[in-house]
Amino acid sequence: MFKRINRLAIELPTPKNGDPNAAAAVQELLGGKFGEMSTLNNYLFQSFNFRQKKKLKPFYDIVASITAEEIGHVELVANTINLVLAGSTTPGNPNSTPLAVGKNARNTYQFIATAQTALAGDSMGRPWAGDNVFNSGNLVLDLLHNFFLECGARTHKMRVYEMTDHPTAREMIGYLLVRGGVHIVAYAKALEIATGVDVTKMLPIPDLDNRQFETTRKFEDMGLGRILYTWSDNDYKDIGLIWSGKHPLDGGPLIVKEGTPEGAPIPDLEDLPEEFAPGISQEDFNEIVKRLKKNAGIP
Repeated sequence: MFKRINRLAIELPTPKNGDPNAAAAVQELLGGKFGEMSTLNNYLFQSFNFRQKKKLKPFYDIVASITAEEIGHVELVANTINLVLAGSTTPGNPNSTPLAVGKNARNTYQFIATAQTALAGDSMGRPWAGDNVFNSGNLVLDLLHNFFLECGARTHKMRVYEMTDHPTAREMIGYLLVRGGVHIVAYAKALEIATGVDVTKMLPIPDLDNRQFETTRKFEDMGLGRILYTWSDNDYKDIGLIWSGKHPLDGGPLIVKEGTPEGAPIPDLEDLPEEFAPGISQEDFNEIVKRLKKNAGIP
């Protein structure tokens, strides 16, 4: 079972202006082949279908705990897209074409289908597909694939970072570069234990230190590049049998933390009258409040 916490992984800065084309690029980090929806669903199905969970528990625990973090990463990237789109349009009479900016946006669908919010698709508008999931049933092959998947995801994050200077997008990418780096090292260490091959000697891939990116430095300074969370109150503690020793890049100690990070408030999006979203007027809201009070027995 999964327990949901109404918090976001980190606090995202509220932008002054919208940038629809930056949001379109960030979509790749959500619904692309190497996006967070792919990392989530790869690990999710591998954890569901894992054989000999008790005998190979440390490996199962690694995949299962990272799965839970990836759910939060999907949430983080989606909220980033929402904020990057915020302020792209202004309310107006429907005859004045208040959504005209969507006509020339790279992802017009965001203005037509989802009221300027995230899509379950990539930067070219393709829907995310289940055939992005690789689950062979062979432990070493799946771990090797996961290592490759995380390195590909890192590459895409670095490239999108270089495509836009939007502060909200860069804050999110900086955090995910650090946390994705943790997952790369985790799978590399798991492969080393399973096969005896030191995969960490290939790191980082691409060969560029995280500190080259302005928004990663504070997260590195917080030690987030050396922490692996269990994402559970009581389970998946055997990740410590793999996540131990020193970080292969900075030499710092690897740390297992039970539970989850503290997190930050989830952004509350303003209404968009020009998109009829959420479509609740002040009068409607007042009536809803009356009905809620009535149901709760509040006079």
